This record gives sequence, structure tokens and C-alpha cells, in this order.
Amino acid sequence: MQTINEPKTKQVLSSSGEVEMIAIEPGSKLTKLASQPLWDLAFRPWFLAAALSSVVSITVWILFLHGQFLGLATAGLSPVIWHIHEMLFGFGATIAVAFLLTAAQTWTNRRSINGLPLMMLTLIWLAVRVLIWSADPNLLMLAVALQATWWLVSIAYIASMVIKSSSNRNYQFIPLLLAMMALNIGFLLADINGHTELALHLSRSAILLFGLLVGIIGGRVIPFFTGRGADNANVKTTPLLDKLIPIATLLGVTVFFTGYFIQLPFTPAPLLILAGVLHLLRLLNWNSIATLKVPLLWSLHGSYLALALGLIALGLSYHIELLRFADALHLITVGTIGAMILAMIARVSLGHTGRALKPHFSINIAFMLILLGALARVILPLVQQPILAWDISALCWIVAFSLFLWHYSSILLSARQQ
Repeated sequence: MQTINEPKTKQVLSSSGEVEMIAIEPGSKLTKLASQPLWDLAFRPWFLAAALSSVVSITVWILFLHGQFLGLATAGLSPVIWHIHEMLFGFGATIAVAFLLTAAQTWTNRRSINGLPLMMLTLIWLAVRVLIWSADPNLLMLAVALQATWWLVSIAYIASMVIKSSSNRNYQFIPLLLAMMALNIGFLLADINGHTELALHLSRSAILLFGLLVGIIGGRVIPFFTGRGADNANVKTTPLLDKLIPIATLLGVTVFFTGYFIQLPFTPAPLLILAGVLHLLRLLNWNSIATLKVPLLWSLHGSYLALALGLIALGLSYHIELLRFADALHLITVGTIGAMILAMIARVSLGHTGRALKPHFSINIAFMLILLGALARVILPLVQQPILAWDISALCWIVAFSLFLWHYSSILLSARQQ
């Protein structure tokens, strides 16, 4: 009889034709599963999971706004907080962290998270998606703990790679991600404890901080990609703007965040408008016209333009009553975060799997749909059509990311092409 500690065996036919017994290593099935292409780098499972999660979340949200799916009202989080959390952190932050974990391997020449650790971290991410539906306070706190774990492990991997390789240029991502983690956890705890207004403020602060992240990454990759991918593109460097934009943005975020807790003699409006104008000036140096025939490029330029206009619109919302802050904010959440993420994951998914940077034609339609949805979400409320704005924006998002999933699922699940 086989004892518990003995390795399991199976019969195989040797090359000489004799039957031999070989040991089966414990956990071999799990090891084999972890070696699948899906678990090679974080961008593969997280691009797929976050894109699918966003389609499901937007579908649930728009149904709820139309009086359907009322179970959302009795879930663990307030409905609007659930919507924000799933789109900003379950979608946006997940893909941003996946991108950084993938890019850090290139920057540092060190292996990023993969295999079994990546599988475990993905399971933690999935558990959070489920647990935040629970009305049980203990399960909600478990969701918060798991969300914090996801952040800490991800940031630890990025920090380890950039610090060990002395990649000084990328140190800035560590405090930025830690700040986003703090806002995420504070956002959840605030709503769980009945402070929904505070949770909303923290989420808006996180969106502005996300804009800072987009400004840093976009400021690197957009001119680089444009110079390499657009014919006759005259891309100019902007060293002064590259320094001023993070300062203006960070000051704007700080004033906005602090203004909720302390009565300030001024608003963040001038700083937000200044940051937006600086982004516009930088964009003017990137020869956007030259990208019009290259969807993977004009989509990036369009999303960056949305960031500039979104910041300006946020500043103007303090002075124009008709322009609501929440509506202006969607120019950044949909037009910048959504559109830039779609453009980046379409590009990264092709490039990092060894495929030509030529997306299917329908992905070009997806790019246009996201930007159209952003414009509708901001402009239609100005003419007293908020419900139509929600519907068009939601439909554009659902179709755009469904197109991504349709064309890219097989790519992200398959081995890298040589």
C-alpha cells in the first residue's frame, strides 16, 4: 500500500519497450498550469480580466440607472462607490499596474512577476471583485485587506526591480502608486463606514492623481512612438514642460485634496487650468497631424488631448454653473483613462507577443467609440440630456472593449511569436 509521503507513480513505456515506473512530482499540474503563456507576464491576465470586468461593470451600472439590477443597491458598497471603484481601480489601476510590471522588465532587464505568484495575485484580484458585493462587514473588510495585498505585492515587485537595477528615472512610480493605494483603501473604508461623500472626494483625488501618472507615462511613450511610427513626424522635445507639468498637476491635486478638510482661501481651479494648458502646449510639439493615418498613434494623441481639455474643464467648472465637476471629470475617466488604456493595451498586447503593430480594423472603430463616448458624456448634460449621455457613453464603452476582447483574447492566451 502506498503511504502518504511516498510520491505517486505511473507506468510508462521506455524506449527499449519495457514498462517502467516513474514518479509524478507533487503539484506538477499546478506547475504546468502556471507555465502557460497566460501567466508569462502581468499584462496577459490583467488586460483580459480588467477589460472584461469593465464591460460587465458598465453593463450592470447602466442597467441600474434604468431601474434594473436593483441588487446593486443592497450590495456592500454604495452603488456609485461600487461603480467608481470597479472602473477606477478594478479597471484603470489594474491595467496601469500591469503595464508598469511589464515595462519594468524592459527598463531593468530583470524578470517581472510571472507563473504561480502571478496566478495567486490574480486570484486575489478576482476575490476582491466578488467580495465587495457582500453586505457582510467581515467580508467587506476581507475585500479591503485583499485589495491592499494586491497593491503591496505589485508595488513591491516594481520597487524591487527598479531599485536593484538603480533605475533612478523610474523611482517616481513607487510613491505615486503608494499614494494611489492609500486613496483606494481610504476610499473603501470611508464608504463602508458610511462616509460616502468622503469616499467620493478620495476617488476624485485618485482620478487627478491618475492624470499625473498618464502625464508621466504619456510624456515618455507618445513622442517616442510618434517619432518611430509616423511618417515625416517632426517631434520636438519639451524638457521645460516635462518638468512643469508634474509640478502644476501635483499642486492642483494637493489643493483639491486638502480643500475638503481645510477651508482654503482659493480653489484648485487655476492650477487645474494651468496644468491643462501646459499639456496642450506639450501636445503641440508632438506633430499630431502626422499620426492621422496610424490608429495606434492618433488614439494616443486623442486621449492625451482629452486629459488637457479635461483638466481645463474641471477648472472652469468652478466658475461655470452649467458645467458640473462630475461631468467634466468624465472627460478624463473615459476620454483619457479609457482611451489611452485601450490604445496602450492594443499596442502592448501586439508588441509583447511578437506580433506586428497592426490592429484589426475594428479596433480603430473601438478607439473612435471611446472618444465619442467621452464627448457625449460631457457635452450632452450641457443641453439637459444627462440620461442620453449615460446611455451613449456606456454603449460606446461596452462595444469598444468587447471588440478588444474579441480580437485580443486569443493573442493574450497564445505563446509569443518568434
